Amino acid sequence: MATRVDISTSLDGYVAGPNVGPDHPLGEGGERLHDWAVGSASWRESHGLEGGETGPDGDVVEEGIARTGATVMGRGMFGGGPGPWGDQPWEGWWGDEPPFHHPVFVLTHHAREPLEKEGTTFTFVTDGIAAAVEQAAAAAGDKDVLVAGGADAIQQALAARLVDEIQLHVAPLLLGGGIRLFDQLGPELVELEPTRVIGSDAVTHLKYTITGGTR
Repeated sequence: MATRVDISTSLDGYVAGPNVGPDHPLGEGGERLHDWAVGSASWRESHGLEGGETGPDGDVVEEGIARTGATVMGRGMFGGGPGPWGDQPWEGWWGDEPPFHHPVFVLTHHAREPLEKEGTTFTFVTDGIAAAVEQAAAAAGDKDVLVAGGADAIQQALAARLVDEIQLHVAPLLLGGGIRLFDQLGPELVELEPTRVIGSDAVTHLKYTITGGTR
């Protein structure tokens, strides 16, 4: 069992485009970061859809799904904006049948009862990234914990020395602005050992093991 980061990024280091908001949860142009995954048969199957392409990109998606037993995400990735949840709290970007099919732990400053959807329970964690990863590890069994995003949640996990592996899916595009993945991290925090490179016409998959800095 490992704690992993697995996220798509632009060639200039952004995981979301400019002007993130309710109409653009990944910012302007940010959806293109995930074109490589959305077109794969593995991704479509996990979202209850048919069709899609097979090949190395789909194999990477399938591997990630099989390895993951629980997910940690920030409130921005869950959705609903800042502040208290209110009397009719937001139920997330993910619809009535979320694609996770395992427990999800959402970082937030505001308490809230768990939210149960078809195949997925969202638990809201108010006492920080370490507590969220600990709860996720207990729920994941012998599978991995995925720190899925956004950038701030990933930076918190790296700074807290909680991550064992990073996989980046580098899309061949420049967003020119938005949210950078590694903005708040200095070189002393993470030492990386490259372990795998897989390329396709749509994306380059880079995998690293964390060998120092955070340990």
